[in-house]
Amino acid sequence: MSDNPSWGDQPGQSPSDQPGAGPPGAEPPMPRYPSPSGQPPGYGQPPPYGQPPPYGQPPGYGQAPPYGQPPPYGQPPPYGQPPYGQAGYGQPAAPAPGGVPLRPLGVGDMLSGAFTLVRRNPVATLGLAAIIQTLYGVCGAFISYQELNAAHDLTITPSTTGPQLTHALGHFLSSFAPYAVLEFALVFVFQSVLTGMLTGALGHGLLGHKITISEAWQIARVPAVIGVSLLLLLIAIAIWAPIVIIVVILAVAKVTALAVVIGIVGFIAAFVLTVWISIRLTLAVPAVVLEGAGPIEALKRSWQLVQGSWWRVLGITLLAGIVVAFIGGILQLPFSIVASLVGGGGGFTTMFNSGSSTVATAAPTVLGVVIGAIGSIIAATCTRPISAGVTVLLYTDMRIRKEGLDLALNQAAQAQGLSGDEFMRLWRPGQPTWRQP
Repeated sequence: MSDNPSWGDQPGQSPSDQPGAGPPGAEPPMPRYPSPSGQPPGYGQPPPYGQPPPYGQPPGYGQAPPYGQPPPYGQPPPYGQPPYGQAGYGQPAAPAPGGVPLRPLGVGDMLSGAFTLVRRNPVATLGLAAIIQTLYGVCGAFISYQELNAAHDLTITPSTTGPQLTHALGHFLSSFAPYAVLEFALVFVFQSVLTGMLTGALGHGLLGHKITISEAWQIARVPAVIGVSLLLLLIAIAIWAPIVIIVVILAVAKVTALAVVIGIVGFIAAFVLTVWISIRLTLAVPAVVLEGAGPIEALKRSWQLVQGSWWRVLGITLLAGIVVAFIGGILQLPFSIVASLVGGGGGFTTMFNSGSSTVATAAPTVLGVVIGAIGSIIAATCTRPISAGVTVLLYTDMRIRKEGLDLALNQAAQAQGLSGDEFMRLWRPGQPTWRQP
């Protein structure tokens, strides 16, 4: 027997003399909690309330481990403490020079980050969108007025014969089609210019740099963006054209049942294929503007980045589209109502005369067209930067997850006045780190 008393034994007392001790030969009692000034409890026993466990001993059941250390295996972290390895109190968070953290982003980070990037540099985002959309709105208002006039001249009655109907439709197409083609071309060019400039401005904004509209124009790479848009259009035509041609041939050959079946099945197949390819190529424009890639190279780059994340990219794109469409609809609704009240045209009316009906469109007015154009300009000015911001953040997120771009972005954010070549060198693949020239 050792002469040294065990912890909790008073000097001069044997274990049998201690309070609560059993008779001789019985098992020793469980150790009691010591007083606050006493010695520590045995291994696995909880310490007194308000005192940390002794060094090298895990905390008792139900107590949180020291902050910054992982919890025991199989136990969740205590309430109020972040999971091990994530930023929390006393741990540095991801750098956010532009208001968006440079780390893998979630859906909420992308939506809120798009608003943050727009708010931090309104001149190169909202101001730029306002200028481009106003230029397009002026041209588009004139074209819309001519289209509405062409639609107003088309009148169909029950007494219209086949030759008369053919003549009316031919006259309508000859007067309407040129303006429709011109409007499509204007939308194509103006939206390509706006997308390229916004992508460059938002890419700089992610690093905390504010650029002017002229600088955004210099890094927009408009010809390459238009080239990518043309390639995407050609891909869509290549998907849908065979279905349309086959259906038309079968309809002319009066094989109606087969034409209907092929039309339905082909429409579903073409729609699914179009959505799948569009999502795979949705990051092509950021690759053109930020990396300086060519149109074909940008399509390959987007295809590579989206691989393995198709459903995630689809969900984020759909959610962003719903948010943008809701905001745009709310902003444009009052102007659409006023335009329809003052005679904006565009709606079909049915006039009853002696038991017969005539289908025609309401006559447009200049004031109604102008009010509708103003609403479109305001809605597009507020929504286009947000949509472009989500695309840029989605592209950045894919680069961070797959290529570790966050380190290079963090280093480049500390430099000021990046030139166009330096900015593109930062985003080019194969360069995990960045050094200031």
